[in-house]
Amino acid sequence: MVFDQSARIAAVAQKEHEQIFPKPGWVEHDPLEIQRRTEEVIAEALEQRGLRASDLAAIGITNQRETTVLWERKTGNPVANAIVWQDTRVAEDVARFAREGGQNRFRPQTGLPLSTYFSGLKLRWLLENVPGARERAARGELLFGNIDTFLLWNLTGGAQGGVHVTDVTNASRTQLLNLLTLDWDEKLLAAFDIPYAVLPKVRSSSEVYGEAKLNAVAGVPITGILGDQQAALVGQACFRPGEVKNTYGTGCFLLMNTGERPVPSNFGLLTTVAYKFGGGPAHYALEGSVAITGALVQWLRDNLEIIEKSADVETLARTVEDNGGVYFVPAFSGLYAPYWKENARGVIAGLTRYANKGHLARAILEATANDGARRGLCRWPGGRIFFGLGRVAGELGGRSHLEAASCRGRARAIV
Repeated sequence: MVFDQSARIAAVAQKEHEQIFPKPGWVEHDPLEIQRRTEEVIAEALEQRGLRASDLAAIGITNQRETTVLWERKTGNPVANAIVWQDTRVAEDVARFAREGGQNRFRPQTGLPLSTYFSGLKLRWLLENVPGARERAARGELLFGNIDTFLLWNLTGGAQGGVHVTDVTNASRTQLLNLLTLDWDEKLLAAFDIPYAVLPKVRSSSEVYGEAKLNAVAGVPITGILGDQQAALVGQACFRPGEVKNTYGTGCFLLMNTGERPVPSNFGLLTTVAYKFGGGPAHYALEGSVAITGALVQWLRDNLEIIEKSADVETLARTVEDNGGVYFVPAFSGLYAPYWKENARGVIAGLTRYANKGHLARAILEATANDGARRGLCRWPGGRIFFGLGRVAGELGGRSHLEAASCRGRARAIV
């Protein structure tokens, strides 16, 4: 997306990339395809308005946060496909670590429970299962990053001097960052057996990281990185404690700004970094996460082939008056907040001979609304917090599944 100085959208380009499902519960992406698609949409967006690199003031990156990439420093080639945030292959590691100290053993440092969701155990899996990866990583031959880091490294030169950096919001989703020091925690690295040499430097969310080398944008400074959900929080201008955003995209993610101190949750929410601008203080957030919402529409389209395009789900759902008693629990990647049960799986309940594809489409849309509504009731130490989201900016059925609808609210505490 290209914005003018008044923050109006000047150009938009987007492309899908392949979703890879090699085994039940496994979800992968091809990092090189993501890099190619990124370069293609940059060129397409600039061409729409006849823009050149000299017309751009700066570049910012936002990304799906926990998706894990491990690649060669000398060549830029990934040693394996990226392990996507929805992937559950590390469920056995989650159970083993939990047996040794409980599911919340790392919450005081990281704000996160043990879960298949976060990057640390995914990186550990790659180091353990890709032949020679652990030894090469310890020698500094391999680099780790979420998608933000992989793209930044490639945009700033790749093997020819690319910048190996992440921001605090993405780092806070690895389960390797200490929320108070905002740096990699040595005890966490030891617990997960992660070599320090493989990790990117942790920087703020807004500073000059380097200049782009890609021809289309050569010389333009890259000055912003935010994980996608934190980017939505900033985009909705939720800069005061108690302000909340809820986003419906692949999943559903509710974030509430808690100010300049991390607030622990006793009710299954995540404590995470919201943003840090330059040398200013870090701001924190509480987060309620649902893994699968809009991706249900994609599943209906691609896996069941009941619809041809995502927008068709609304038309199909409107062919019935109600869900016909059909309910969908979209636990494709386990249950996230507040349950954190990685062994849960999706369920369709209430099926009878009466049910048809219209009822299934309606149940899918209702599942998205129901999951979002459950996170509309959060808890704050000492009381409950309710917030009004108003109206979601767009219906899942009437927009591309690549887009995300966000809405904003103001919380009030009820003691």
